Amino acid sequence: MTTNTEASAAAKNKPVISETPPPPYWVVVFTTVRTPTDPEGYAAASVEMWQLVREQPGYLAMDSVYGADGKGIIVAYFTNEEAMREWGANAKHRAVQKMGREKWFETYRIRIGKIERDNAFP
Repeated sequence: MTTNTEASAAAKNKPVISETPPPPYWVVVFTTVRTPTDPEGYAAASVEMWQLVREQPGYLAMDSVYGADGKGIIVAYFTNEEAMREWGANAKHRAVQKMGREKWFETYRIRIGKIERDNAFP
């Protein structure tokens, strides 16, 4: 799901914050520290996973940031807990998770929560 805001910002190469519906909805926060191993393979897998998650029923949006120090934070939003679990169990996603543990991540943490309130400015 790409919003008009995301498409417009991408055309201008400007960062955006994803639009989400009114709460409640679910969130997965994936915080990583990358290894220097195979940056091309990681980049290709990231694009593939982004395209795949967009087809996942219940997927809403995603925000991500990456630092020059190798730290990354990906926040994925889902309509409900079941949709989030189904994404975690997706066979292609599981294969990429395995690759991540084997070569792309020095460490990672996955946090899951339910969003009860959402405030924005402006």
